[in-house]
Amino acid sequence: EYNATEQKEWNEFTSWSAVERGGSKGNISVRSAKPIHINNPHYISIDAKNPGDGFGVANQGFDGIPVKAGEGYFVSFFAHQLFMGEPWTSTNDIVDRPMPVTVRIEAENGDLLAEANASISGRDWTRQELRLVPSRTDIKAKLLVLLKAKGGLALDEISLMPEKTFKQRKNGLRADLAQAIADLKPKFMRFPGGCLAHGDGLNNAYRWKDTIGPVEQRRGQRNIWGYHQSVGLGYFEYFQFCEDMGAKPLPVLPAAVSCQNSNFSPGHGQQCMPLEDLPAYIQDIMDLIEWANGPASSTWGAKRAAAGHPEPFGLKYLGIGNEDEITPGFEERFKMIQDAIRNRHPDIIVIGTVGPSPSGRDFDRGWSFARCEKVAVVDEHFYQPPEWFWANMGRYDQYDRKGPKVYAGEYAAHEPDRKNTLRSALAEAAGCISFERNGDVVILSSYAPLLARRKYTQWTPDMIYFTGTEVFPSINYQVQRLFGENSGDVLLPCNVNSLSAGERIAISVVRDTASGDLILKLINGENKAYQAQIDLGHTALTQFKLLSTVLTGSDATLTNEDGKPSPITTTKEELLVKGKFDHRFPPQSMTVLRFTAVGATTRTRVPAAGELTTSISAPIDLARNL
Repeated sequence: EYNATEQKEWNEFTSWSAVERGGSKGNISVRSAKPIHINNPHYISIDAKNPGDGFGVANQGFDGIPVKAGEGYFVSFFAHQLFMGEPWTSTNDIVDRPMPVTVRIEAENGDLLAEANASISGRDWTRQELRLVPSRTDIKAKLLVLLKAKGGLALDEISLMPEKTFKQRKNGLRADLAQAIADLKPKFMRFPGGCLAHGDGLNNAYRWKDTIGPVEQRRGQRNIWGYHQSVGLGYFEYFQFCEDMGAKPLPVLPAAVSCQNSNFSPGHGQQCMPLEDLPAYIQDIMDLIEWANGPASSTWGAKRAAAGHPEPFGLKYLGIGNEDEITPGFEERFKMIQDAIRNRHPDIIVIGTVGPSPSGRDFDRGWSFARCEKVAVVDEHFYQPPEWFWANMGRYDQYDRKGPKVYAGEYAAHEPDRKNTLRSALAEAAGCISFERNGDVVILSSYAPLLARRKYTQWTPDMIYFTGTEVFPSINYQVQRLFGENSGDVLLPCNVNSLSAGERIAISVVRDTASGDLILKLINGENKAYQAQIDLGHTALTQFKLLSTVLTGSDATLTNEDGKPSPITTTKEELLVKGKFDHRFPPQSMTVLRFTAVGATTRTRVPAAGELTTSISAPIDLARNL
């Protein structure tokens, strides 16, 4: 389904090539006369004129297909017979004779790694599935589908998937990448992404209904970033992944307008859906809510159940729009959508948007509109230099506590060369401290972008880089993971003494009521260490078990390099401390101090609803120049 509108050098045969084995001859072509489904319009036609040892097609994936010795792989495809023998003669004996097919995984040098056979009969599309077990490991293998008799065959939706996936889901997610995300312990996941949601023009918008149901019936398309989405990873898989991680789903739908950068018209390309089409589009949104939350007996809940999930997913948040230009056309359509959701599903929290930047025309207009329409949450985005994060530590201290809440939906500290440095990671950590200290305003936050494949990436920085066989978490990832592992739900008062204005120190103290632990996080963005006396304040406890975790490096410009050990160090230490003790915070570091009370106490009670402080305070005195 590739074409030149995605990448100018792409065509229907991109990634595919004809294979001639043992004197075989034939032709391959792309046809559309009898597709599997209207959403999947093209397929390959293979005409084996002389089968020899096999004539067919091969695919080498992205820089080769990695397979492991002894592990299972499922090969599936759809096929139907076109003819046997010659296509235009009376000897065409399709009714009497099936087409034998061999599927092979071969090494880069052509050695056979695994092989299985199938037999295709009839003119109707049928799905075939074979299990292959490679005899040896090869990171640059290729997949072959070969016809072993004279005749013609139609093929489509050819898939090679590992048996070992995240949570052992059939046709599931790549285990190491999915686990890297799960290790962040996310509370939610936003999907399917940013600008691809509202698309390059109205017809290119990401429509959730095109991404569910049998994979062969989903409608793939290009996106505004210039690559193809097969939507094998669709809404069902996104929701399932959230459930597998214990995270809430946060799907983002277009606000019935396209990206303002559509049609290669930066800032001027927004297209608005005709108002007469809005009722049908709004119904699509209502159908999504029913698909996610409705009983299996409902129309769309039944489709979810048919996919293997009879219980509701429990959708709570729904994003409407992404970084949109705040125009009258946008405002009119957003209001219609939000009003419809409020009227029919008042339990759903709608998240609006205030443009692509943390200030400026769209930001101001977006906030004014959000206040007027009483939008529950607005999505702010900021890709800014590291210095911006430190300078804006007090940004949310000034926000109206009674106004719309904030979702910091996309943020990253951008160096001039856009590398993932220790300096950028610590600046983002300072930003996260400001989110945490203002958790009554900033209720959600998520770094972006999340994943990037090496050699196929047009944007940096990203959180996790990967190849076909390796995963390279950035320093920024390590910071995000520390926050995920050490989040709290009660903010405690904290006094910091002896600091001068402008010193890059960020600190928060929270309690995790589930464990009763006290968690202190301190970001030191300076090139010097600080010696502090920590006083946990008034408490009957005399001892705490302290788990100290420190992320640091020798230089703020340190960055990850693929295939090499991380240049930063993360050390952990356990010790016993009393209510007052000394502690050193290294230069260019993030420190997490997690205190667990030793012995029973009544002071680790769960706070009442809305309570933000307890009797335990955490004054901290940072002695400068020590």
